[in-house]
Amino acid sequence: MAITTSSISQSDRFPFDLVRPELEIVEASIRDQIRAFDPAVEPYVSYVCNTSGKRIRPALSILVGGALGNLGKDQHKIGVILELIHMATLVHDDIIDGAVTRRMVPTANAKWGDGLSVLLGDALFSHALALATEFDEITICRKVGRASREVCEGEIVQTQRRFDLGLTKEDYFRIIEMKTGALFAAASGISAALAGADEETEKSLYNYGLKLGTVYQIYDDCLDLVGSEEAVGKTLRTDLEKGKLTLPILNLLESASESQRTKLNKRIIEQEPLDLSVLVGIAEYEGAIESAVDTAIGMLDSCRDDLSSLADNEYTQALHQITRFLESLLAKCRS
Repeated sequence: MAITTSSISQSDRFPFDLVRPELEIVEASIRDQIRAFDPAVEPYVSYVCNTSGKRIRPALSILVGGALGNLGKDQHKIGVILELIHMATLVHDDIIDGAVTRRMVPTANAKWGDGLSVLLGDALFSHALALATEFDEITICRKVGRASREVCEGEIVQTQRRFDLGLTKEDYFRIIEMKTGALFAAASGISAALAGADEETEKSLYNYGLKLGTVYQIYDDCLDLVGSEEAVGKTLRTDLEKGKLTLPILNLLESASESQRTKLNKRIIEQEPLDLSVLVGIAEYEGAIESAVDTAIGMLDSCRDDLSSLADNEYTQALHQITRFLESLLAKCRS
């Protein structure tokens, strides 16, 4: 279920092909930012920046600027800033989860230990926030700061509520809106503001990003259960081992028989790993994942509604196509 060229149709590749020249500018800018660090720190930053994924957030900022007919350097810059923040969160996530691989290479904590990796994530965070102060409009810097705070708050609340049987689905959605949705929302909402959008359009695009990021996290949570590490290229089952009650697990607790629920609750209360073999043995396991997928697909319908006021151009079509691409990935999580 990893996103690879061989598994994506031509139409699925379209959004990323459209912005590839712009993303190359973003990549060059990220390399410039790497060189801005002290020479003793630069190799560590370079390693993290070169193993951190698909640049979804910069792609969103570029697509929104294009959809609004005002794509320029500001969209590149906010994309770089949000990508640096995202990379900082990945470094910290891997420490918290004890993950040893990401993108099929060792994580920073696996290579250099937790202590140095914490500081590395902090360095990326602080550099991104410093870059945000270079915008002429102070409200942009405030929006970046607010998104950064929400990401950190989401991670704190999620860590605090591991193995917590009192966690509700509403709690879960709020956590993933903060920890993942916030940066997607910032990418689309801030890009709209930089493009000169009116308040209503900016809000609609912010909501598009928030929902898209939330769906992406639901997909990631399902993938943690049904994916293979060889295909995905990162350590899986960490949600289970660390007691994270994701949407599929909450669905399972809700639909399991009384005896099965008692067994699961006991393991959670005693903070025992929620071993996959235990979950697969429960009759409703597949249904719990199906329900999570259905929830996410419903949110993608709402994402498309948020784009209804935009002009019909190739960038707007690409924003729609991203939702269909995610829908196809979610469908692969079904039994």
